[in-house]
Amino acid sequence: MAEKFRIGDIVGLKSGGPKMTVTEVLEEHVRTAWFAGSKKENGVFPLEAVLIYQEEKGKP
Repeated sequence: MAEKFRIGDIVGLKSGGPKMTVTEVLEEHVRTAWFAGSKKENGVFPLEAVLIYQEEKGKP
């Protein structure tokens, strides 16, 4: 199932939150990074909790 994501993909949690960049793909998790203002944050999330981010049509 790990083939679903690649390093550099822009993803988001199914429950919402910031856009995140995949930095590592593990067997059952992805490691991500994002910025909260100017502070870099990191997190590890189960594959089932993350989706490829898609912009809404008509919005930047």
